[in-house]
Amino acid sequence: MFSNLFLKSFRILLLPFALIYGLIVIIRNWLYDKEFLKSASFGLPLINVGNLSVGGTGKSPMVEFLVLHLKGRFKVATLSRGYKRKTKGYALANEHTTAIDIGDEPLQFYKKFPDVPIAIGEERIVAIPQLLHDKPETEVIILDDAFQHRAIKPGFNILLTDCGNLYTRDFFLPTGDLRDSRSSCKRADIIIVTKCRPDISAQEKASLQKEIDPQPHQKLFFSCISYGTPYHILHHNFYGLDNQTEVLLVTGIANPKPLKMFLEEHVHTYYMMHYNDHHIFSIDDWGDIKKRFAGMDAQKKIILTTEKDAMRLLKFSSELNGMPFYVMPIEHKFLFGDEPVFLAAISQFIENFKTLRN
Repeated sequence: MFSNLFLKSFRILLLPFALIYGLIVIIRNWLYDKEFLKSASFGLPLINVGNLSVGGTGKSPMVEFLVLHLKGRFKVATLSRGYKRKTKGYALANEHTTAIDIGDEPLQFYKKFPDVPIAIGEERIVAIPQLLHDKPETEVIILDDAFQHRAIKPGFNILLTDCGNLYTRDFFLPTGDLRDSRSSCKRADIIIVTKCRPDISAQEKASLQKEIDPQPHQKLFFSCISYGTPYHILHHNFYGLDNQTEVLLVTGIANPKPLKMFLEEHVHTYYMMHYNDHHIFSIDDWGDIKKRFAGMDAQKKIILTTEKDAMRLLKFSSELNGMPFYVMPIEHKFLFGDEPVFLAAISQFIENFKTLRN
């Protein structure tokens, strides 16, 4: 608690830098809005999943949700930046690529959807033509975290905001977590309040809707995190958590709080080794993890990590083979029965785009 208070106090002292950063962002957006800086459009549906802040709002699970529900009807591809990879430029994921080559999130997409083209490229305006050259049959591209990449004009923007840290209550970096101005929410076609409590009331929903105050053209949805059954990082056999299990949670994600709350309710106890977001695990880290796990005095114990972290731990596969090392799957669950409404809005955009093009 003291450390959180200190961090907040320190970030307030950085307000002058936040004001400078915010001014730069506002000017840049104004230049794009007035078309002094140009945005490129493409002749196929581009669906962007993004947010206004740094930190986890659930972009990767939302990309997976879209791929899962669209790939049976359309030839879908994804395009990500490939954050924290050690390579540059455009690439397509294949069975030989690693998290170092393409980043943890694109590798996660590829592992789940090996039949879907998973592309990376920090310059999306260059990467999209290359992707279409490699996969000319592509009908829809899902852009992962490209809300601030205004050199491209997506046909459809999905904006995510964490229920516990709404953009309406936030401020520019480094005092707050915003990397874009709050007014940029107007570019969204859909706004999703993520990480809500599953039992959020209609009254709370109405209060949040009033605070966000969506534009007439925008649809507002609410979702919660749904955790699945942990599976082994290599063998994919499942493990049922219970109140006798002790867990060593190893994670390098921006916001592990929801997962910690889940474990508090479903296991006997847990211990946590927390690293920075997108942390590249070293051999020393792996040694620390094994030592910490060996020191846990419990008959029923496992190591647990997130799907994103697992992509950066697979390089230790020779040692993971004999360890109870499990991965926690995650997905979005729409609240108030709105999943069909959300999917209908996405499908309508794609169909309308194809109709107008023809």
